[in-house]
Amino acid sequence: MTRPTSPRPRAVTVGEGLAVLVAHPGPLEESETFERTAGGAEANVATVLAQLGVDTAWISRVGDDGFGRYLVGHLADHGVDVSAVVTDPTRSTAVYVKERGSGSGRATDLAERASRMLYYRTGSAASALSAADLSAEVAAGLLDRCALVHFSGITTALSESATQLTEALVALPRRGRLVSFDLNFRPALWARRIDEAAQVLARHVRGCDVVFLGADEAGEVFGTADPDRLRAMFPEPAHLIVKDDAHSVIGFSGAERVSVPALGLEVTERIGAGDAFAGGYLAALLQGRELAQRLRFGHLCAAAALTGTADVATLPPLAVLESLATVDEIQWGRIDYAAVVAEDVAS
Repeated sequence: MTRPTSPRPRAVTVGEGLAVLVAHPGPLEESETFERTAGGAEANVATVLAQLGVDTAWISRVGDDGFGRYLVGHLADHGVDVSAVVTDPTRSTAVYVKERGSGSGRATDLAERASRMLYYRTGSAASALSAADLSAEVAAGLLDRCALVHFSGITTALSESATQLTEALVALPRRGRLVSFDLNFRPALWARRIDEAAQVLARHVRGCDVVFLGADEAGEVFGTADPDRLRAMFPEPAHLIVKDDAHSVIGFSGAERVSVPALGLEVTERIGAGDAFAGGYLAALLQGRELAQRLRFGHLCAAAALTGTADVATLPPLAVLESLATVDEIQWGRIDYAAVVAEDVAS
Protein backbone atom coordinates (compact mmCIF):
# COMPACT_ATOMS: atom_id res chain seq x y z
CA MET A 1 0.00 0.00 0.00
CA THR A 2 1.36 3.42 -0.96
CA ARG A 3 1.05 5.96 1.82
CA PRO A 4 1.40 9.54 0.64
CA THR A 5 3.66 11.84 2.56
CA SER A 6 4.27 15.54 2.10
CA PRO A 7 7.42 17.45 2.99
CA ARG A 8 5.33 20.44 4.07
CA PRO A 9 1.78 19.46 5.11
CA ARG A 10 -0.34 22.52 5.65
CA ALA A 11 -2.77 20.89 8.07
CA VAL A 12 -2.57 18.21 10.74
CA THR A 13 -5.59 16.67 12.46
CA VAL A 14 -5.26 14.77 15.74
CA GLY A 15 -7.83 12.32 17.07
CA GLU A 16 -9.52 8.95 16.96
CA GLY A 17 -10.63 7.17 13.81
CA LEU A 18 -13.25 4.46 13.92
CA ALA A 19 -14.25 1.62 11.67
CA VAL A 20 -17.97 2.04 10.95
CA LEU A 21 -20.42 -0.80 10.31
CA VAL A 22 -23.53 0.58 8.62
CA ALA A 23 -26.67 -1.51 9.04
CA HIS A 24 -29.47 -1.83 6.50
CA PRO A 25 -32.48 0.41 7.25
CA GLY A 26 -34.79 -1.16 9.78
CA PRO A 27 -34.44 -2.79 13.21
CA LEU A 28 -30.78 -3.47 13.90
CA GLU A 29 -31.44 -7.07 14.88
CA GLU A 30 -32.70 -7.76 11.36
CA SER A 31 -29.63 -6.46 9.53
CA GLU A 32 -27.78 -9.56 8.34
CA THR A 33 -25.02 -7.66 6.57
CA PHE A 34 -23.23 -4.36 7.22
CA GLU A 35 -21.39 -1.94 4.96
CA ARG A 36 -17.94 -1.11 6.30
CA THR A 37 -16.76 2.47 6.14
CA ALA A 38 -14.71 4.88 8.21
CA GLY A 39 -15.48 7.66 10.68
CA GLY A 40 -14.11 9.81 13.46
CA ALA A 41 -14.26 13.59 13.62
CA GLU A 42 -10.65 14.45 12.90
CA ALA A 43 -10.28 11.70 10.29
CA ASN A 44 -13.36 13.09 8.52
CA VAL A 45 -11.94 16.62 8.57
CA ALA A 46 -8.64 15.34 7.18
CA THR A 47 -10.32 13.72 4.18
CA VAL A 48 -12.29 16.88 3.41
CA LEU A 49 -9.16 19.03 3.59
CA ALA A 50 -7.31 16.64 1.28
CA GLN A 51 -10.16 16.73 -1.25
CA LEU A 52 -9.92 20.54 -1.23
CA GLY A 53 -6.27 20.49 -2.16
CA VAL A 54 -4.79 21.00 1.30
CA ASP A 55 -1.80 18.82 2.17
CA THR A 56 -3.02 17.08 5.32
CA ALA A 57 -1.65 14.62 7.87
CA TRP A 58 -3.50 12.63 10.55
CA ILE A 59 -2.00 11.78 13.94
CA SER A 60 -3.68 8.94 15.79
CA ARG A 61 -3.36 5.45 17.26
CA VAL A 62 -5.00 2.30 15.88
CA GLY A 63 -4.98 -1.33 16.97
CA ASP A 64 -2.88 -4.06 15.39
CA ASP A 65 -5.98 -5.47 13.73
CA GLY A 66 -7.86 -5.47 10.44
CA PHE A 67 -9.94 -2.44 11.33
CA GLY A 68 -6.81 -0.44 12.13
CA ARG A 69 -5.18 -1.44 8.85
CA TYR A 70 -8.38 -0.55 7.03
CA LEU A 71 -8.52 2.93 8.61
CA VAL A 72 -4.91 3.72 7.78
CA GLY A 73 -5.40 2.51 4.21
CA HIS A 74 -8.66 4.44 3.88
CA LEU A 75 -7.07 7.74 4.94
CA ALA A 76 -4.03 7.09 2.76
CA ASP A 77 -6.24 6.33 -0.25
CA HIS A 78 -7.93 9.71 0.32
CA GLY A 79 -4.58 11.46 0.07
CA VAL A 80 -3.92 11.94 3.79
CA ASP A 81 -0.40 11.55 5.21
CA VAL A 82 -0.60 8.70 7.78
CA SER A 83 3.10 8.46 8.57
CA ALA A 84 2.55 9.49 12.21
CA VAL A 85 -0.21 6.95 12.97
CA VAL A 86 0.95 4.56 15.72
CA THR A 87 -0.10 0.89 15.81
CA ASP A 88 -0.85 -0.20 19.37
CA PRO A 89 -0.10 -3.92 19.89
CA THR A 90 -2.31 -4.31 22.99
CA ARG A 91 -5.45 -2.23 22.32
CA SER A 92 -8.12 -2.54 19.65
CA THR A 93 -9.25 -0.08 17.02
CA ALA A 94 -12.51 1.66 17.93
CA VAL A 95 -15.67 0.58 16.12
CA TYR A 96 -19.18 1.91 15.92
CA VAL A 97 -22.35 0.52 14.41
CA LYS A 98 -24.64 2.92 12.57
CA GLU A 99 -28.28 1.92 13.00
CA ARG A 100 -30.59 3.35 10.33
CA GLY A 101 -34.35 3.76 10.47
CA SER A 102 -36.84 2.63 7.86
CA GLY A 103 -39.90 4.26 9.40
CA SER A 104 -41.80 0.97 9.65
CA GLY A 105 -43.30 1.92 13.01
CA ARG A 106 -42.02 -1.23 14.68
CA ALA A 107 -40.95 -0.80 18.29
CA THR A 108 -37.21 -1.17 17.64
CA ASP A 109 -37.12 0.73 14.34
CA LEU A 110 -36.15 4.38 13.96
CA ALA A 111 -37.93 6.96 11.88
CA GLU A 112 -37.15 6.96 8.17
CA ARG A 113 -33.72 8.50 7.52
CA ALA A 114 -33.01 8.75 11.24
CA SER A 115 -29.82 7.14 12.48
CA ARG A 116 -28.24 6.17 15.77
CA MET A 117 -24.66 5.27 16.65
CA LEU A 118 -23.64 2.43 18.94
CA TYR A 119 -20.02 2.95 20.00
CA TYR A 120 -17.49 0.29 20.96
CA ARG A 121 -14.50 2.46 21.85
CA THR A 122 -13.84 2.00 25.59
CA GLY A 123 -10.19 1.12 26.03
CA SER A 124 -9.46 1.69 22.34
CA ALA A 125 -6.01 2.32 20.96
CA ALA A 126 -6.81 6.01 20.50
CA SER A 127 -7.94 6.33 24.12
CA ALA A 128 -4.25 5.84 24.98
CA LEU A 129 -3.28 8.98 23.04
CA SER A 130 -1.09 11.21 25.21
CA ALA A 131 1.18 14.21 24.98
CA ALA A 132 4.04 11.80 24.31
CA ASP A 133 2.50 11.05 20.90
CA LEU A 134 3.16 14.66 19.89
CA SER A 135 6.86 14.45 20.69
CA ALA A 136 7.49 11.29 18.64
CA GLU A 137 9.89 12.11 15.82
CA VAL A 138 7.47 11.86 12.87
CA ALA A 139 4.57 13.60 14.63
CA ALA A 140 6.81 16.38 15.95
CA GLY A 141 8.14 16.98 12.45
CA LEU A 142 4.65 17.23 11.01
CA LEU A 143 3.50 19.63 13.71
CA ASP A 144 6.58 21.77 13.32
CA ARG A 145 5.99 22.27 9.58
CA CYS A 146 2.22 22.71 9.44
CA ALA A 147 0.14 25.87 9.18
CA LEU A 148 -2.85 24.50 11.10
CA VAL A 149 -3.61 21.84 13.72
CA HIS A 150 -7.20 20.66 14.26
CA PHE A 151 -8.77 18.54 17.00
CA SER A 152 -12.13 18.20 18.75
CA GLY A 153 -13.81 17.80 22.11
CA ILE A 154 -14.28 14.12 21.31
CA THR A 155 -10.55 13.58 21.52
CA THR A 156 -10.11 15.34 24.84
CA ALA A 157 -13.03 13.33 26.28
CA LEU A 158 -11.49 9.93 25.48
CA SER A 159 -9.28 9.73 28.57
CA GLU A 160 -7.19 11.75 31.00
CA SER A 161 -4.10 11.12 28.90
CA ALA A 162 -5.96 12.35 25.80
CA THR A 163 -6.87 15.53 27.69
CA GLN A 164 -3.16 15.99 28.42
CA LEU A 165 -2.55 15.68 24.68
CA THR A 166 -5.15 18.30 23.78
CA GLU A 167 -3.87 20.65 26.48
CA ALA A 168 -0.43 20.28 24.89
CA LEU A 169 -1.88 21.13 21.46
CA VAL A 170 -3.47 24.30 22.83
CA ALA A 171 -0.17 25.27 24.44
CA LEU A 172 1.88 24.81 21.26
CA PRO A 173 4.04 27.82 20.40
CA ARG A 174 2.23 29.32 17.43
CA ARG A 175 5.12 30.45 15.19
CA GLY A 176 2.52 31.34 12.56
CA ARG A 177 0.54 28.13 13.10
CA LEU A 178 -3.20 28.14 13.86
CA VAL A 179 -4.82 25.74 16.32
CA SER A 180 -8.42 24.80 15.54
CA PHE A 181 -10.98 23.22 17.86
CA ASP A 182 -14.49 21.83 17.32
CA LEU A 183 -16.52 21.55 20.54
CA ASN A 184 -18.20 18.25 19.57
CA PHE A 185 -19.60 17.68 23.07
CA ARG A 186 -20.41 14.01 23.73
CA PRO A 187 -21.58 13.60 27.36
CA ALA A 188 -21.30 9.80 27.30
CA LEU A 189 -17.59 9.99 26.53
CA TRP A 190 -16.89 12.09 29.61
CA ALA A 191 -18.44 9.42 31.87
CA ARG A 192 -16.98 9.85 35.36
CA ARG A 193 -15.32 13.14 34.36
CA ILE A 194 -18.52 14.95 33.35
CA ASP A 195 -18.17 17.49 36.18
CA GLU A 196 -14.94 18.82 34.68
CA ALA A 197 -16.08 18.82 31.04
CA ALA A 198 -17.28 22.42 30.84
CA GLN A 199 -14.10 23.74 32.44
CA VAL A 200 -11.80 21.75 30.15
CA LEU A 201 -13.76 22.63 27.03
CA ALA A 202 -13.91 26.33 27.93
CA ARG A 203 -10.10 26.36 28.32
CA HIS A 204 -9.79 24.83 24.88
CA VAL A 205 -12.15 27.39 23.33
CA ARG A 206 -10.25 30.27 24.91
CA GLY A 207 -6.87 28.86 23.98
CA CYS A 208 -7.47 28.15 20.29
CA ASP A 209 -7.39 30.39 17.23
CA VAL A 210 -10.30 28.85 15.30
CA VAL A 211 -13.31 27.45 17.18
CA PHE A 212 -16.46 25.71 15.93
CA LEU A 213 -19.48 25.58 18.24
CA GLY A 214 -22.76 23.80 17.57
CA ALA A 215 -25.41 26.10 19.02
CA ASP A 216 -27.27 23.26 20.74
CA GLU A 217 -24.18 21.76 22.36
CA ALA A 218 -22.85 25.19 23.34
CA GLY A 219 -26.13 25.75 25.14
CA GLU A 220 -25.70 22.47 26.98
CA VAL A 221 -22.09 23.13 27.98
CA PHE A 222 -21.92 26.90 28.40
CA GLY A 223 -25.53 27.81 29.16
CA THR A 224 -26.31 29.81 26.02
CA ALA A 225 -26.83 29.04 22.34
CA ASP A 226 -26.93 32.69 21.30
CA PRO A 227 -24.02 33.49 18.94
CA ASP A 228 -23.48 37.04 20.20
CA ARG A 229 -23.50 35.97 23.83
CA LEU A 230 -21.05 33.20 23.00
CA ARG A 231 -18.78 35.73 21.29
CA ALA A 232 -18.94 37.96 24.37
CA MET A 233 -18.15 34.95 26.54
CA PHE A 234 -15.27 33.85 24.29
CA PRO A 235 -13.59 36.90 22.71
CA GLU A 236 -10.19 35.15 22.53
CA PRO A 237 -10.42 33.04 19.32
CA ALA A 238 -9.67 35.05 16.20
CA HIS A 239 -12.27 32.94 14.40
CA LEU A 240 -15.45 31.80 16.19
CA ILE A 241 -18.08 29.93 14.18
CA VAL A 242 -21.49 29.14 15.68
CA LYS A 243 -23.47 26.53 13.73
CA ASP A 244 -27.24 26.19 13.79
CA ASP A 245 -27.97 23.10 11.68
CA ALA A 246 -31.47 24.13 10.69
CA HIS A 247 -30.95 27.77 9.77
CA SER A 248 -27.62 29.55 9.43
CA VAL A 249 -24.06 29.83 10.60
CA ILE A 250 -22.69 32.94 12.28
CA GLY A 251 -18.99 33.59 11.79
CA PHE A 252 -16.90 36.01 13.80
CA SER A 253 -13.47 36.96 12.50
CA GLY A 254 -11.97 39.59 14.73
CA ALA A 255 -14.60 42.33 14.89
CA GLU A 256 -16.31 41.12 11.70
CA ARG A 257 -19.64 39.27 12.00
CA VAL A 258 -21.22 37.44 9.05
CA SER A 259 -24.30 35.23 8.83
CA VAL A 260 -24.71 32.76 5.97
CA PRO A 261 -27.90 30.70 5.62
CA ALA A 262 -27.73 26.97 5.07
CA LEU A 263 -28.57 25.58 1.64
CA GLY A 264 -32.00 24.19 1.01
CA LEU A 265 -31.71 20.44 0.47
CA GLU A 266 -33.26 17.10 1.31
CA VAL A 267 -31.26 15.58 4.16
CA THR A 268 -30.30 11.92 3.94
CA GLU A 269 -28.59 11.91 7.34
CA ARG A 270 -26.68 14.39 9.50
CA ILE A 271 -23.71 12.32 10.68
CA GLY A 272 -20.42 13.86 9.58
CA ALA A 273 -21.93 17.18 8.43
CA GLY A 274 -20.24 19.20 11.17
CA ASP A 275 -16.86 17.68 10.32
CA ALA A 276 -17.38 18.45 6.64
CA PHE A 277 -18.29 22.05 7.50
CA ALA A 278 -15.12 22.42 9.57
CA GLY A 279 -13.01 20.98 6.76
CA GLY A 280 -14.52 23.33 4.20
CA TYR A 281 -14.09 26.39 6.41
CA LEU A 282 -10.51 25.53 7.33
CA ALA A 283 -9.50 24.86 3.72
CA ALA A 284 -10.94 28.22 2.66
CA LEU A 285 -9.16 29.91 5.56
CA LEU A 286 -5.81 28.40 4.56
CA GLN A 287 -6.48 29.49 0.98
CA GLY A 288 -6.92 33.10 2.13
CA ARG A 289 -10.62 33.48 1.32
CA GLU A 290 -12.82 36.11 2.96
CA LEU A 291 -15.13 35.21 5.85
CA ALA A 292 -18.37 34.89 3.85
CA GLN A 293 -16.71 32.54 1.37
CA ARG A 294 -15.22 30.48 4.21
CA LEU A 295 -18.69 30.00 5.65
CA ARG A 296 -20.08 29.12 2.22
CA PHE A 297 -17.35 26.53 1.69
CA GLY A 298 -18.37 25.06 5.02
CA HIS A 299 -22.02 24.90 4.01
CA LEU A 300 -21.21 23.34 0.64
CA CYS A 301 -19.05 20.64 2.18
CA ALA A 302 -21.68 19.99 4.86
CA ALA A 303 -24.27 19.60 2.09
CA ALA A 304 -22.17 16.80 0.60
CA ALA A 305 -22.31 14.96 3.93
CA LEU A 306 -26.01 15.69 4.51
CA THR A 307 -26.98 14.23 1.14
CA GLY A 308 -24.77 11.12 1.43
CA THR A 309 -24.82 8.06 3.67
CA ALA A 310 -21.15 7.82 4.66
CA ASP A 311 -19.52 9.82 7.45
CA VAL A 312 -16.90 11.06 5.00
CA ALA A 313 -18.26 13.60 2.55
CA THR A 314 -17.53 13.11 -1.15
CA LEU A 315 -17.20 16.61 -2.57
CA PRO A 316 -17.83 18.08 -6.00
CA PRO A 317 -14.68 19.34 -7.77
CA LEU A 318 -13.00 22.36 -6.19
CA ALA A 319 -13.79 24.49 -9.26
CA VAL A 320 -17.52 23.85 -8.74
CA LEU A 321 -17.30 24.79 -5.06
CA GLU A 322 -15.34 27.95 -5.88
CA SER A 323 -17.99 29.00 -8.40
CA LEU A 324 -20.83 28.46 -5.94
CA ALA A 325 -19.03 30.18 -3.08
CA THR A 326 -18.70 33.42 -5.04
CA VAL A 327 -22.31 33.94 -6.26
CA ASP A 328 -24.36 36.84 -4.96
CA GLU A 329 -26.74 36.45 -2.01
CA ILE A 330 -29.83 35.97 -4.16
CA GLN A 331 -28.19 33.23 -6.21
CA TRP A 332 -26.88 31.59 -3.03
CA GLY A 333 -30.43 31.30 -1.71
CA ARG A 334 -31.51 29.60 -4.94
CA ILE A 335 -28.79 26.95 -5.16
CA ASP A 336 -30.20 23.46 -5.71
CA TYR A 337 -27.40 21.31 -4.35
CA ALA A 338 -28.89 18.06 -5.68
CA ALA A 339 -28.98 19.54 -9.19
CA VAL A 340 -25.36 20.68 -8.84
CA VAL A 341 -24.26 17.17 -7.91
CA ALA A 342 -26.33 15.59 -10.67
CA GLU A 343 -24.83 17.95 -13.25
CA ASP A 344 -21.32 17.16 -12.01
CA VAL A 345 -21.93 13.40 -12.25
CA ALA A 346 -23.42 13.79 -15.74
CA SER A 347 -20.43 15.75 -16.97
